[in-house]
Amino acid sequence: MSALKKIKSNPKLKAFVLWSITPKRNPKPRLWVKWFVNPFIHKKGKGATIRRRSRIDVFPWNRFEIGKLTTIEDFCTVNNGSGHVLLGDRVRVGIGSVIIGPVTMGSGSGLGQHVFVAGFNHGYSDGGKNSSQQPLDIKPTIIEEEAHIGANSVVVAGVTIGKRSQVGAGSVVTKDIPPFCVAVGNPAKVVKQFNHEKEIWERVSEN
Repeated sequence: MSALKKIKSNPKLKAFVLWSITPKRNPKPRLWVKWFVNPFIHKKGKGATIRRRSRIDVFPWNRFEIGKLTTIEDFCTVNNGSGHVLLGDRVRVGIGSVIIGPVTMGSGSGLGQHVFVAGFNHGYSDGGKNSSQQPLDIKPTIIEEEAHIGANSVVVAGVTIGKRSQVGAGSVVTKDIPPFCVAVGNPAKVVKQFNHEKEIWERVSEN
């Protein structure tokens, strides 16, 4: 039996291991995990920058990878406790933004300031329990290559934003956005689409 299977099959051992990695009511890794475990597990590309005043709460049981020349600005929060956080090359995460996995951002994509992106919702199916005591509803969120999300926007769990699409500031993205589109509003709606034949952005008429 592998060490991982042994831990999972023994509730007391599992509880002890989890306690040694993170305090019970404080979902962030202990310092010894940050200093001596994470640097050997998670991947950071050449020239990538994580500003010192960001809060990088990443755990060893899920992946956290940032590609070459990617930047996470000050006052950001990144948490991979519920799923992988994978950022490609030349990704920029703007000041004060929050990424809670599972989230994937393709190369060249970016978040403006104070953007919230998550890959789960709190479960609430049992009306007799606090939602914090119910299983998470995990739905991976994907931001494809060269797509950009404007400042103060929210991207909800399970959404895919297509390649090179632009989301206007203050938008709430609740549904998939196709590639090469401009979307704005709450909920965000596509207002423009790139015509590859004419090489221009065309307004989308409302039905």
